[in-house]
Amino acid sequence: QVQLAESGGGLVQPGGSLRLSCAASGNIFSITAMGWYRQAPGKQRELVARIISVGSTNYADSVKGRFTISRDNLNNTAFLQMNSLKPEDTAVYYCNAVVITTSPRRTLAFWGQGTLVTVSL
Repeated sequence: QVQLAESGGGLVQPGGSLRLSCAASGNIFSITAMGWYRQAPGKQRELVARIISVGSTNYADSVKGRFTISRDNLNNTAFLQMNSLKPEDTAVYYCNAVVITTSPRRTLAFWGQGTLVTVSL
C-alpha cells in the first residue's frame, strides 16, 4: 500500500559525512511525519530525528548539531544529513513515516527496509 525506499548508507571514516534519503510512494493522501530511527546490534531501536508536516524537528541529544533532517513535501521524501560521524553512530538506520492513506482513509505507520551505516577506520 505504501512503500518507503531508503538509500545512502555505507562505510565512512570517523569525522566523515553521509546523506540518507527516504522516498515514500503508494496510496498516500498526506504524510503527517517522517523520521529516522537506528538500531545497533544488541540495542533498542532509538529515534534519531523526526520532522512533522508543519516543519518542526526533533533530534536525539547524541546527534544534535551534527545531523539535520529535511523534507521535500512535493516528492514525499525525507533526508538525513549526517556530519562529523562517530563510531557510535554505527547502526542500521530505518525510515519511518506516519501516513494518511487513501481508499480507505486511515492513519498508519510504515517502515523502510533499513540501510547500514558503518563508521570505522
